[in-house]
Amino acid sequence: MTDHIAHAETTIAAPAERVWKALTDPAEIKQYMMGATVTSEYEEGSPITWKGEINGKPFADHGTVKRVTRHQLLEYTHFSPMEGKPDAPENYHTVTVRLTPDGTGTRVSLSQTNNATDDARQHSEQNWSAMLGGLKKVAEAK
Repeated sequence: MTDHIAHAETTIAAPAERVWKALTDPAEIKQYMMGATVTSEYEEGSPITWKGEINGKPFADHGTVKRVTRHQLLEYTHFSPMEGKPDAPENYHTVTVRLTPDGTGTRVSLSQTNNATDDARQHSEQNWSAMLGGLKKVAEAK
């Protein structure tokens, strides 16, 4: 199987410390990630969960934090039962978010592996681009 990796990125007019807070603080995440309640300690090996509602349907996604370098890197696995696949390692995505200084702001680069088709990759890129747009608004507002 070819892994169609989704990519999205943006530049945020805020330092990496501020972007990191918006990326990991549950109250801030809720503002830009479809109202999801995200729970994690953001330590390597710790669980991460997303709970909420999309189009009137409740969801409860989960994964594991794989790598963390505060203010620089967050990588985690993600599984969504809404995709209708078994909860098995081959059905998890790996999401990697990198924060890089960019002038007076921060460049946020995101990738998501394990998209089954090019259409799935494009769909993921649209979703992540919208999420990063929301992250940008939240991080720049404070």
